[in-house]
Amino acid sequence: MAAQEVPLEIDCPSVKARLDADASFLFIDCRETSEYDAVRIEGALLMPMSELAERVGELEEHRESEIIIHCHHGGRSLRVANWLRQQGFSTAQSMAGGIDVWAIEIEPGMLRY
Repeated sequence: MAAQEVPLEIDCPSVKARLDADASFLFIDCRETSEYDAVRIEGALLMPMSELAERVGELEEHRESEIIIHCHHGGRSLRVANWLRQQGFSTAQSMAGGIDVWAIEIEPGMLRY
């Protein structure tokens, strides 16, 4: 899929399907450490939005890869996905609804906050 065709947001069931299929993509949790410590989605790399600008170099090897970002409700991850696209990560996507919708739709037993 060409970069301009990649939607800015992706829904939770689509992310779950990609994880279940062992699809090759980078899954970033852009919440803060305290949030990550309380509850997390298995396989997500913690990279808080507050640290992103100084840590973006860590993502360089993934510039051409799919990147999906999630947060609590989807606001921070949407900002991060937009910012990453401005930095040339053209397929960065935000998981709509964040970990809160994930807890409702994918893992009903997951802690919600």
